[in-house]
This record gives sequence, structure tokens and C-alpha cells, in this order.
Amino acid sequence: MPDSKRFPIEAFTDILEANTEYAAQYRGSDLTGTAAQGLAIVTCMDSRIDPLRAVGMKPGDAKILRNAGARVTEDVHRTLILAVYLLGVTRILVMPHTECRMVGSTESQIHAGIRDEYGVDTRSIEFRTTDVVDAGLAQDVVRLRASPLLPRTVSVGGAVYDVKTGMLRPLQV
Repeated sequence: MPDSKRFPIEAFTDILEANTEYAAQYRGSDLTGTAAQGLAIVTCMDSRIDPLRAVGMKPGDAKILRNAGARVTEDVHRTLILAVYLLGVTRILVMPHTECRMVGSTESQIHAGIRDEYGVDTRSIEFRTTDVVDAGLAQDVVRLRASPLLPRTVSVGGAVYDVKTGMLRPLQV
């Protein structure tokens, strides 16, 4: 049985080596914790997405929130509230993407697939799948725009990122 208190160094050797190289060149940062461009991006955890480069920004310009499907969950909502009031966010871009695994499958199908392949019952978790990327995006944009905890001065927009072209397609909601 693995020691649950020990850092599993053998599983992270490449990461720690890369960090050593990074730190050797690192010269500190004058960045603050605020979003220099006033932007928060909610996007998917998909590794094909480089959210800052996709919108022409650099580290320090925006807050990036990622989860499966780029959904506005309770935790994302909480984090955006903090970002608006404490970290300089004045606009929010919800940015799901094409070819997302959370689009086109039902909650039941995802749960059944995990159960059948891995023997794990995940039914206590809501994955927030959607039939069509635009429908899920519209729901999340409306949720943020209607939030009584976000000031009306915050601009909320939604756009679908195309993983094949890198283009954003704004959604009218």
C-alpha cells in the first residue's frame, strides 16, 4: 500500500526537473494578483486550449478558470465573485470548445461508461453535460448575467473556441 503522506516523486520526476530549469531562469515577477486586462476566462480543461494566447494576452492579464466542459458551476461562480470584487475583473468570457467530451453525451451515458469500464459508480456527481455546446454556453452566460452577486457593470460574453482553427465564435445570448 502506498504511503499517502509521501510525495510520489517518481511520478513527478519530469515535472520537478522541468521546474528546476524554469526556476534557474526565473527572475521574479512584478505582477500583482489582479487581472491587468480586467478579464476572467472560464474554459475547459482540454489541453488543446491555450486561453491566454487565444485572446492575445499574457500571464497576469486575465484570470483563468478551467473545468470539464467550461461550465459555470457553483465553484466557478464563487471564484468569479471573488475575482470581480477582489482581483480587478470587469468582464467574463465563458469559452467552451468544439469536440468537447462533455457535449453530446448524457449524464447517464458518462456515468455508465465509467462504471462499465472502470467499475466506479460516479452517480453522486453531476458532470454538467450538454447536448449542444451553444445550449450549455447560453445557460451559463444567462446564469452569470442574472447573478444577484455580480454587479451589472460586469460584461459577460460567451464564445465557442474551435480546436481545429483557433477561432472564437461569439454567441448571441
